[in-house]
Amino acid sequence: MITRTRLAAGACALLAALTAGIAFPAGAAAGEPTGEDAPKVNLVLDVSGSMRTRDIDGGTRMAAAKQAFNEVLDATPEEVRLGIRTLGADYPGDDRKTGCKDTAQLYPVGPLDRTEAKTAVATLAPTGWTPIGPALLAAADDLDGGDGSKRIVLISDGEDTCAPLDPCEVAREIAAKGIGLTIDTLGLVPNTKMRQQLSCIAEATGGTYTSVEHTDELTDKVNQLVDRAADPVVTPVATEGADTCAEAPTLKSGLYTDREEFGKQRWYRVDVLPGQELRASVSVGADRAVNPSYGVLLRAVTVHGREIVRGEAAGNGRTDVISTGLRYPKAESDEEDAPAETVCLQVTNSFSVASGVKTTPGLPLELTVDVVDGPSDADDVASFGLGRGWWLLGVLVLIGFAAGLLWGWLSRWRLAVWRTN
Repeated sequence: MITRTRLAAGACALLAALTAGIAFPAGAAAGEPTGEDAPKVNLVLDVSGSMRTRDIDGGTRMAAAKQAFNEVLDATPEEVRLGIRTLGADYPGDDRKTGCKDTAQLYPVGPLDRTEAKTAVATLAPTGWTPIGPALLAAADDLDGGDGSKRIVLISDGEDTCAPLDPCEVAREIAAKGIGLTIDTLGLVPNTKMRQQLSCIAEATGGTYTSVEHTDELTDKVNQLVDRAADPVVTPVATEGADTCAEAPTLKSGLYTDREEFGKQRWYRVDVLPGQELRASVSVGADRAVNPSYGVLLRAVTVHGREIVRGEAAGNGRTDVISTGLRYPKAESDEEDAPAETVCLQVTNSFSVASGVKTTPGLPLELTVDVVDGPSDADDVASFGLGRGWWLLGVLVLIGFAAGLLWGWLSRWRLAVWRTN
């Protein structure tokens, strides 16, 4: 068993490397940034009637959004392909069926003409309904194609008014496609119901939710999200684990995404050569309401079923994502052409849901696999699962030996004194 300290350090280092956009070796990596496609951002703005409300810095919510958009358009990096989509901007009537189709592409996703985009924003006037679900589906279609990063930034001042097309379910469907699209949400002067809905949308795709009550806050946050899209990213590759190791896909170093049913397991295979070290970590997200007390287990086993090492973590409902990881260094071989060992990775979860909560699609799972050259220092190898615990074991043995000698000497001395007296 790898100690918790080494496990946390290894997993954090691995995730930090991925976040920094470090590419894996050519021809052996999955989910690496190619640099061939420009990052895309689609700003989705709520233009429903409630945006007339005057409660942001003495002006209307619409005025705050327009000012923020103009400043964001001026600061958008040249390499970002930016578009603008509206919801509730065109239909002023009371027909719900028509109002829930009211979403339009105000400015197409592509090279930015700042003057043209600002002119389009200036024409907006608060009008109708709040069809968030249909707008997200259309916004995802706007970003279709290419391997670069894709981000939707949704700005709304109210919850969706077009159920039963639940926008949270729409976000989960988008995430399940494995196209690497992130949805960030911003709530203008939010209430509890709106905050819950926008948070759920963001969490389903690994995005963020932010409450906004001032114009400068809105400007700063949208700018931050647009700039983030321009940063190098690693796009997860969609894969599908199997029910058994024998049927599992063989993965190389990279970042992968999958779906795992509640209380089920997924298997993957990784080939590790002598002298290499396998580092793996997994995160499972609770993208819907789940019961407290849950856990995730990541095991590395041989093809014959013998466990090599494991990592596990438990949660109590206070976090939406639970993660764990493991390391397995394979010893060097005296044979020049020694074959690789196939290691089976098993991911198991113990999530459960209350009655009435949908169990499909499964929970979003993100798996990181990294096969690197093994550590050169002997003390960096997790020997029999103890790692540097051997130092502590050795110290305890010496202390026990010294204590035994001392106790034996004291016992003989006391016996000798007793006989003398």
